[in-house]
Amino acid sequence: MPAVLDVFAFLGLVTTLAVVGWRRTTSSSSFTVASRDLGLLPLVATLVMTEFNTSTLMAFAAAGYAAGPVALMLPAVFLVGLVFYTLTVARAWKTFDRLSVAELFAERYSPAVGRTASALLLLAMTGFTATYVKSLALLFAPLAPAAVPLPLLALVLTLVVLAAVLPGGLLSVVRADLVGFVATIVLLPLLLWFGVQAAAAKGGLASVFTQAQRSFDPAVQWNDPALSLRFVLTLVVLTCFTYIAAPWYGQKIFAARSPRVAVRAVAISAVLVFVLYGVVVLAAAHLRVDQPNLPDAQLAVPTMMLRWFPAGVRGLGLAVLFGAALTTLAGVWSAMATMLATDFGSQSWRTVRAQRGLLVVLALTSWLGATFLVDRILDRLILANIPIAALSFALLAGFHWPRANTTAAWASMTVGVLWGTGCYLVVGEAGGYTWPWAIYGIPLIFLTGAAVTLLTTRPLPRSI
Repeated sequence: MPAVLDVFAFLGLVTTLAVVGWRRTTSSSSFTVASRDLGLLPLVATLVMTEFNTSTLMAFAAAGYAAGPVALMLPAVFLVGLVFYTLTVARAWKTFDRLSVAELFAERYSPAVGRTASALLLLAMTGFTATYVKSLALLFAPLAPAAVPLPLLALVLTLVVLAAVLPGGLLSVVRADLVGFVATIVLLPLLLWFGVQAAAAKGGLASVFTQAQRSFDPAVQWNDPALSLRFVLTLVVLTCFTYIAAPWYGQKIFAARSPRVAVRAVAISAVLVFVLYGVVVLAAAHLRVDQPNLPDAQLAVPTMMLRWFPAGVRGLGLAVLFGAALTTLAGVWSAMATMLATDFGSQSWRTVRAQRGLLVVLALTSWLGATFLVDRILDRLILANIPIAALSFALLAGFHWPRANTTAAWASMTVGVLWGTGCYLVVGEAGGYTWPWAIYGIPLIFLTGAAVTLLTTRPLPRSI
């Protein structure tokens, strides 16, 4: 009977997501930017669900399981990063109001810079979507029959996500996000509550984690092998200077009704994303008490739901995670298809039919990447940010420094790509390449761009 209840609950919520999201459209504006008419609630919902994805969720939960409550530092990365986005580019992106974020680089500098920026962003998003597919497959692997190999499960789930986004594009994603958002903010606090109860019966967090792991101490955490503050600080820097160029975020800002709505929505989303991920991190810390010998910490999320939730609620919880993965993956595919059509294709590529064809190709690419390239989810998520970080100077200067020029954009982008790639190849993951990449690389990108700007342009004449 419990299994039957879970199946009905799961199918019920997934069906609701499908029915609400099903909005077949023949309008390219509706398909790509939801007719630029999203109000505050739907925009907040879709921004939150864009960031609340299974790849990050499973990685953060694994950190909570290993390091305890101090792993709340990881959700704080999103809080800082999205607040930075709010203050620096949220209003500017909506004022710019195009289809692709790469159009900024083309209009502000040159078409060649724009196409290069688009290529770098597409390369990064190809890596992101591969990790999303892999995490979705890992999430549902414990529930699939043992005879079903992981690549086949990933393919089936990829096709389900593809079927959800094909009818209405971004509009379908936003409508489904509204349902997923409500279900998520209801169910995740329940997960933490059940976890606290289960851990209390076995001695609570103090029975597993040290005082330093339960109460943040920078001196202790700086090089803690479970989760070092040094590593988290690199993520803060990278998040601040990569999210500003995120195409999946930019596309949804373009869909906002007004600049005021865009700014308010991102600010509210920053807090909500931190809270939701924080709840999961704390729940995973309590799982360490209740289940101390989990073979793979990346499986903490499905383990918590299967172990703690009662019948029916368990099925709803898994449906919420599936919905989060579905809309995040579909949203990134939508942004990629729009960029390919806008930055590299002709006008005919912007038709709804052509966009649907691009989505099919992108889905297949994501599945291939998940099957053959992705092993450790968090590591691959971070690695995929190298091309985006390289654009940080050109983007912020494009909005806020009129003197910046095409030569400076090329120089900063080149240094960013070479430095990030060099750090990965020379220092490597084992050596902690993210530290020199973020802490030295980001300033180097900006210093290069600023120096080249000052050397290659004359100052603007003063007004009399």
